[in-house]
Amino acid sequence: MTDNKNDIKSALLSVGAHFGFGRSRRHATTKKRILGNKNGTDIIDIEQTALEIERASAYMAELVKEGKTILFVGTKPEIREILVKAADTLSMPYVQNRWSGGILTNWSEIKKRIEKRNALIKDKETGAFEKYTKKERMILNNDLRKMSDFFGGMENMSKLPDALFVIDPRQEDVAVKEAIDLNIPVISILNTDCSMKGISYPIVANDASRQSVSKIVSEIVATCRK
Repeated sequence: MTDNKNDIKSALLSVGAHFGFGRSRRHATTKKRILGNKNGTDIIDIEQTALEIERASAYMAELVKEGKTILFVGTKPEIREILVKAADTLSMPYVQNRWSGGILTNWSEIKKRIEKRNALIKDKETGAFEKYTKKERMILNNDLRKMSDFFGGMENMSKLPDALFVIDPRQEDVAVKEAIDLNIPVISILNTDCSMKGISYPIVANDASRQSVSKIVSEIVATCRK
């Protein structure tokens, strides 16, 4: 976390992290995080956002220190690169393309599919595919591509995660619901159109801006690496 709290607030303002959505899209649970409305746009209280980043960062840093698993989830195209870089930096699993329903609530089956994908990759790399016909290899490669789309960032995940880090819980509503159903803590960057219900560590900020998300994520990752 940036040493000077005024510095982080200034940085958040400079990347537009304080811009929410219009009043018509405002979710009631975010009302207390909004300072006012300017030209039809809700203005988020950056003072509270800075404190939320600090709390979430401290919690995630403790999980990392204890060797716990945090599953990073964010499928919006504009933030995928940010998500994957952060997860890789902390050696954590991630979902960047599409959440496959049941990743958490049907983990025993999902784990088998991840293991199958890993086995197919090994077979392909060692030349074991060559024993199959051209048509069979095509089918196996198609299966591998599909499984990689769903599980490509979870190849080393052997158990349910200890927490989820989610960018835009409105977009990732199925993932959030599964985590809440299983009492898995959720840390989330969310805009004013999102529900805060069930989010253990909400960070209310502009989740539609790549610059805003990048700044917040980089602050969290920096804290986790200390």
